[in-house]
Amino acid sequence: MIPRSWLYVPGHRADRIGKAIDSRADAVVIDLEDAVPVGAKDRALDNAIDALRAAPPDRDIWLRLNAIGSPWLEAELAALATGPTPAGARLPKSDDPESVAATAQRLDCPVHAIIESAAGLLVAPQIARCHPRVTGIALGEADLAADLRVEPSGLTWARGWIVTAARAAGLSSPVQSVWTAVDDPAALAETSRAGRAQGFFGRSVIHPDQIDIVNTAYTPTAEEHDRACRIIDRAAASMAAGESAVLDESGKFIDPAVVANARVVLDRAQAAAARGVRA
Repeated sequence: MIPRSWLYVPGHRADRIGKAIDSRADAVVIDLEDAVPVGAKDRALDNAIDALRAAPPDRDIWLRLNAIGSPWLEAELAALATGPTPAGARLPKSDDPESVAATAQRLDCPVHAIIESAAGLLVAPQIARCHPRVTGIALGEADLAADLRVEPSGLTWARGWIVTAARAAGLSSPVQSVWTAVDDPAALAETSRAGRAQGFFGRSVIHPDQIDIVNTAYTPTAEEHDRACRIIDRAAASMAAGESAVLDESGKFIDPAVVANARVVLDRAQAAAARGVRA
């Protein structure tokens, strides 16, 4: 099941890791990178390994590793080679397909390459195809905006590019980047709905109060679910009757692409129901 909410938690804070694992987030991302001070990197890795060993087997726990070329990545890769396997790893500051592929080769789990620079954005299609373990790409929007010298509102084209690169490579829809204004839930909801419309699925969050908002935004509504059911039923009935032209209740033409999108809606609604959290 594809997660909707991905809760980041600092790896050096063992007390917060436990709370994050017990939260309503679909997935937990133990952060070994930006949220961890240099002097606490070893402790963060130890905490992450302990959490992976102790967590329920069906809990989606990912690690955000340190960047390629950093002095801490080697220790992280070595620990994962002999220790427990996370649900996946996020690889920040991915900007070179060969380096990403070499790192993915050393991991025994899915890898999400996080694009955070102009250089990474240019080669995003190559990164998306660089190794079978790379199952997703996404944007790190704060670093990307700084590198491009644009405002966050100026990243609309980059979001479209990353969605295109992911889907062209046959990957899942990208995970939307974090909303940093924890005290503005209305904007989080609005931008999450916009992200879903733009082709993202799921969103990284940095505070437990953001979880339900994102889960709701990325769960099909009852109306969307019912409409998808009607589209599929009409298409099936028309096919059984040997009809080639299918119209929905409002007179709009239903073609195979419309049916495919309806199936995506039903799959996502089913996944949300299986997680026990309905919007």
